[in-house]
Amino acid sequence: MTEPPVRNAMTVDVEDYFHVSAFESHIPRAAWDSLDRRVEANTELLLDLFAQVGCQATFFTLAWVARRHPALIRRITAAGHELASHGCEHVRITQFDRRALQADLGDSKKLLEDLGGVAVLGYRAPSFSVTRGNLWALAEIAAAGYRYSSSIYPVRHDLYGIPDAPRFPFLDRASGLLEIPMTTVRLGGRNLPIGGGFFRFYPYAASRWAFARVNRLEHQPVVFYTHPWEYDPEQPRQDGAGWKARTRHYLNLDKTTPRLRRLLRDFAWDRMDRVFLAADDKSIPATRYRSHAWN
Repeated sequence: MTEPPVRNAMTVDVEDYFHVSAFESHIPRAAWDSLDRRVEANTELLLDLFAQVGCQATFFTLAWVARRHPALIRRITAAGHELASHGCEHVRITQFDRRALQADLGDSKKLLEDLGGVAVLGYRAPSFSVTRGNLWALAEIAAAGYRYSSSIYPVRHDLYGIPDAPRFPFLDRASGLLEIPMTTVRLGGRNLPIGGGFFRFYPYAASRWAFARVNRLEHQPVVFYTHPWEYDPEQPRQDGAGWKARTRHYLNLDKTTPRLRRLLRDFAWDRMDRVFLAADDKSIPATRYRSHAWN
């Protein structure tokens, strides 16, 4: 008998082009409200693509976006997608102390729940900014009432990452929080990132091979993530930003939509809560995940 395909988690970080950390030194936060907002139209494009194939996803949404586009939040939840938090204003946890993080976690959760009319169970730190230096944040995420976090990338990177973190979901022993790391493929003794900007950088065949390897050889779901601005090659260009930031942000924007169409056909996708939490009450399955204590 053929085994059913592994259900993978499709996730969207709902933020605009000017929110990204790569541009934070180039675009002042105080200027955001004066800029051309494109996040609603770009997110609706993704909603339409998902609807065409019957895919439901998790939308990690900035409260900044939700406050200005409440109809978009209602459309996300009305279509049966999971609404989750990406914080208030895309401030990395590395820039917070405990009290400021507590406020950000609580305020974003409340606003999204009020606008969406659903419980918000998941949180993703901006730029995967849970690092070795702020593992205390996991306890704060749990204390704020979130069931799971997807805030650690087990790679070596100049902006984020914990290279020796577990590659697959685990229970943080200190807080009891379920952490669902971003998916990597293990090659040559290193964890290589897949998804997000790397989905644009790599040829589609390489991404498809990596996702299939995780599903078939390791029997684990892939956590795929993307951003609405990655489907908008006509977005305003930030020519004054550094070459590295511009390369990361703009490379292959014209190829992302057809690649996503293929990805949606080639693999099985669902919401984070349905893939990783118990079906009955969205609790954490008691025996499914190993606990992890940090050295």
